[in-house]
Amino acid sequence: MPDRKNRYHRFVLLGLILLLSIIIFKELHPYLGGFFGAFTLFILLRGLMVRLVEKHNWRKGVSASVIVLGTTIFILIPLTGFGFLAVDTISGISIDPAQIIKSMREFSDIVEERIGITLFTPENLSFVPRAGSSIMQSLVSGLSAMVINGVIAIFLLYFMLVSYQSLENITHEILPFSEKNKRILREETKSIIQANAIGIPVVAITQGILAYIGYLSFGVSNPLVYAVLVACTTIIPVVGTSLVWVPIGISALTQGDIVRGVLLLCYGLLIIGGSDTILRFVLQKRLANIHPLITFFGVIMGLAMFGFWGIIFGPLLISLLLLFFNMYRHDFISGSTAQPRITTKEDGKGGILFRKRAAK
Repeated sequence: MPDRKNRYHRFVLLGLILLLSIIIFKELHPYLGGFFGAFTLFILLRGLMVRLVEKHNWRKGVSASVIVLGTTIFILIPLTGFGFLAVDTISGISIDPAQIIKSMREFSDIVEERIGITLFTPENLSFVPRAGSSIMQSLVSGLSAMVINGVIAIFLLYFMLVSYQSLENITHEILPFSEKNKRILREETKSIIQANAIGIPVVAITQGILAYIGYLSFGVSNPLVYAVLVACTTIIPVVGTSLVWVPIGISALTQGDIVRGVLLLCYGLLIIGGSDTILRFVLQKRLANIHPLITFFGVIMGLAMFGFWGIIFGPLLISLLLLFFNMYRHDFISGSTAQPRITTKEDGKGGILFRKRAAK
């Protein structure tokens, strides 16, 4: 009887925890970006906090304050400034829907005359006048949410750093895994967050700089505007920066400047687009290599759910689902060849560090 009563109390308590968690999640959903941002920064800065407290004997409050101040100055303020720059740059573009429709129709007429295919009709061009206002509304609302969530992330980060030991102990205690799988989960989560939080800004900044140099050299009007757009579109899966350099090249072609149009398209494909492949190859030697499909679907899902920080946590959620699936196969299915890992990391010699470790 006592055991049955204890089980009853346990399930009631778990039910209450689940119910309250759902209610709180529903109400705080618009601010989840701030929570995820704080968690991301905590993962990246935890090692620095440990060194200051345990190696240099700084007080926790002082250490956390210094780290939060540095994070605000060197990460969040530049990130917010870039967001304002992007919105201001895009809003400064003079968009004439009638002229755009006219150019698209002229290009369609040329294609139809030469190869007999109709690209655009009045019906499928009706979206153009609405597209500009929808994009601007999304950008402004997204920037406002980014600022609010940035403030939330700063406050949460301070308390997470001050309580880093108890926070880790609680997390370690409640995870329903073996000690080995708890360690793997910690390593995989850190690797995925580092790969996205470091890799995405490096790729975006580099491609933006290359785009600016190229567009300045080829005499493209407003090269800074398009460079900022290139940097922003690096987060879009598959198509990415081609959303910027393809229309620029086609615009030059439709204006009769064939040589410059071909050169712009080649520069976009080989230099701007090719740099993405090279950079990711180099970064994979330092950071975790996440499967492209995980990144593709993760970014799409994450941006819709969490805004800016969804770039990191969308792939993380999908990776955790696959990681738990692999853990289950590894631990409970006899004869399974699955390894409880998702990310891989090149060792510089053609091998995979994480896979080697997992195989031992």
